[in-house]
This record gives sequence, structure tokens and C-alpha cells, in this order.
Amino acid sequence: MTRTRHPSEPGRTATADDTADHGHAPGRADTPGQEHARDHRHGQTHCTGHGHGHSHSHGPAAPVSRHLRKVIAAVLIPFTAAVLVGLMALWPAGTPAHQHTGVGFDRQTQQATVTALESLGCASAGTPGAAPAGDTAAAPDSSPAREERGLCKRATIRVDTGGDKGRTFTETVRPDQTRQLHLGQRVVVAHVPTAPHDLQYSVIDVDRRLPLSLLAGIFALAVVVVGRLRGLMALVSLAISFLLLNFFILPAILQGSNPLLVAVIGSSAIMLIALYLCHGLSARTSVAVLGTLASLLLIGVLGSLFIGWAALTGNTDDSTGLIHGLYPAIDMSGLLLAGVIIGSLGVLDDVTVTQTSAVWELHEANPALGWRALYRAGIRIGRDHIASVVNTLVLAYAGAALPLLLLFSVAQSSVGVVANSELVAEEIVRTLVGSIGLVASVPVTTALAAMVVSADRTAAGPAAGVRAAGRGRSGRGRRRKR
Repeated sequence: MTRTRHPSEPGRTATADDTADHGHAPGRADTPGQEHARDHRHGQTHCTGHGHGHSHSHGPAAPVSRHLRKVIAAVLIPFTAAVLVGLMALWPAGTPAHQHTGVGFDRQTQQATVTALESLGCASAGTPGAAPAGDTAAAPDSSPAREERGLCKRATIRVDTGGDKGRTFTETVRPDQTRQLHLGQRVVVAHVPTAPHDLQYSVIDVDRRLPLSLLAGIFALAVVVVGRLRGLMALVSLAISFLLLNFFILPAILQGSNPLLVAVIGSSAIMLIALYLCHGLSARTSVAVLGTLASLLLIGVLGSLFIGWAALTGNTDDSTGLIHGLYPAIDMSGLLLAGVIIGSLGVLDDVTVTQTSAVWELHEANPALGWRALYRAGIRIGRDHIASVVNTLVLAYAGAALPLLLLFSVAQSSVGVVANSELVAEEIVRTLVGSIGLVASVPVTTALAAMVVSADRTAAGPAAGVRAAGRGRSGRGRRRKR
């Protein structure tokens, strides 16, 4: 192998790695196309600051031709305008006011602090003690005498917020209660103004704002440290998504707007903001947007068909029952379909962006590939992604419904009986419809990306193919020389 001095480092000899890094053999003159490609690679390395080959970590995608930009814009600009019109037309004036029922989450709450704890017998507190775990009614230790010997706690609690700030009340904590109170603990109390004075306040939960805020801070720090600017943009898009959810989607549904229409418009706005903010305004991102949109459309059609066919009402638990009681005009089955669409959006973004980036990188590595070859290579990557994503989605729904599944297991119900119950059938339809949309997003997005980059290669003219062939011959020559 010929050893020559590296032009930028006196006293250092060039190696095969230097030759591969610079993309040309020592002493060989560059064509204009080779010089441009080498400068692009060097600039990309300096911008990213690291050289690993993950598709999300590369610099901006190479711009496509003006003709393709016009075609993509002709599709996405009317769609974006329609989303903006929908946002303005359906934007709510706020959450509709209603009379608090005092049931479930529909209660007035305040923050409070446990200021004192006093131990006393459960009998004197007027609350029978709990029998030890495992005792039965026939056991000697379950006698009323043992119940009277149980120790309860009388907690003094100070209200810290609201019109009654500084007011104190007492509450008895039984030894068998799951949640035990501690001195100085911050709690959430329910306020019922119409109740007798001594019963207006009661503890309903623990104040968890501090640990949750700390955990959110650790999450944000980890995202920014690892993702850098891309991670920061992801956090910004996440914040915007929550704002749209809280100030548009939820109030609009409560005001009586069609839940499906609200979910489609809100999800589309979230998709556009998140993808373009995180991945930049480029043809690559636009293809991912189109793939996500097509998959959401499929999820909406399948969800509407099977929710109606399976006669799912969407009113299956205390929360949905309370919503239906407070706002009878809300279409609960439409609310169920809206949840399916919104729940699938986050995973769809990941799949479509990954597939688009994979096809773009394959094209950058070998510009001579046609759209069929690009599609075949991209779909091989997508098959691995499908297996992991579908498994993740199913296990996520199973984990959320784990207490319910345990109840069915205790009842020794058959699989058919469990699956036929509306509560489980909702989760089955939600999981399968979302999974079908995810599976379909892989070939759809891969085909769109392959057609766009291959059409761009064709539109670039024969000169691009000549330059690519020249690079391929020079590459083979270097391998023979080494």
C-alpha cells in the first residue's frame, strides 16, 4: 500500500482509513460531483459532532427537486389549511360550567397538611378495628373484644388553600386502611359546602406533586442531555401537544362537538407540529406526515366500523358513566373512537419517521437504486419494527388492564366470556385497530418514501447517474488497490 503524508497533518502518514474517510484515492483529482459529495460528508460530520450511523442522528436531508417540492406542497398545504380552519371553527370558549356532584373526580378539592396524630382505641373512636389478615369469622381472635383493642389514629388536618385556609378538622384512620397518614404529610381533601360543618372536609388522596415534578424534571434533563437540540424540540412539541389536548380537544368534546371530528383535527395539528418541529421542514418529514395521515385514516375507518359492529357504547366504568351523567349530549362511542385515534398517534410518528429515514439513507448510500429496490430494502427494516411495535402496544394495553384481568382470573371465567364482556372488548378493538394501522403504516410510508427519492433521482437527469457510476468505479478501484 502506498504511504503518503496527510496534507493537513505534517509528519503523519496516510492510511486506508484516510482514503476511505476522504472518499478518494491519494493523487486522484476530484470531479465536481465528487468534491461536492466529500464536502457535504465533512460538513455533516462537523454539524452532528459524532459519527455513528443511526438514521435519526444525521444532519438535514438532501433537498429534493423543485418539482417534487411542488407536488408535496400541493398535498400538504390544503391539508394544513383544512386543519387550521377546523381549529378555528371548533375552538371552544372553555370547559362548560356545571354543578359539582361531589362524586368521583367531580369534587371540589383543596390542599391540606397533617398537623397532629393521636393514637386511640378504635372502640372509643367509634370505629371498629380490623381483624388481622388471614383471620376468618370463626377464629377466636376475631371476637368483638379484639376489635375493641385495635388502635386507630386521629389525625388533625389543616386546610392550606381556598376560602377556609387555616381551618382544621379531624379524621380517624383505621389500621386496616390502605393509606395511612403521617405527621407533616401533605394531602388532598374534598370539600362539600352543603354538608354539616363537621363533615365538610375529608381526606381523599395524598399530594404527589413534588415527586411527580421531580420525576418530570429528571425525564426532561435526560432527553435534553442525550437528544441535545432534537431532544429540546421534542419537549417543546410535547408541551404543545398537552396544550392542544387541554385547551382544544377536551373542552370541544365537552361542549358537544363531534368527538371523532375533534380528535381528527386535534391529532392532525399535533402531528404537524411535532414532526416538523422535531425533524425540520423537509421532504423527508413531509413523507412521514403523509404516511402518518394515511394510517390515521385507516384507523379511523376500521375503528368506526368495528365499534359500531361490536355495539360498543364506550360507557363501561365509573368515569365514563359520570361523564355521560354530567354531559348526556356527548357521543360516548365517538369518544371511544377518538381515544383510539389519539392513542395510536404517538407510536405512528415513530414508525413513519423511522421508515422514511431508512429509505432516505439507503438512497444516499446508493443513489442508483430504483424505487423497487429501495422499497424492498426498506420493508426488510420495517418488518423488524413491526414485530417490536405491535408487541409493545399489546403489552401496554394489557398492563393498563391488569387489575381487571386479575378479577376475571379470580372468577375463573373462560377466555370467551372475558373477551365478550364490553370492558375487555373495548380494549381488544382498541389494540387490534391500532395495531393494524401501525402495520399498514410500514409499507405505505416505505412506498411513499421510495417513490419520492427515486423520482427525485430520475428528475436529476442523466448526469447524476453518470456521477454515481463514476463514484462506484472509483470505489471499486480503491478496493482493488488496497
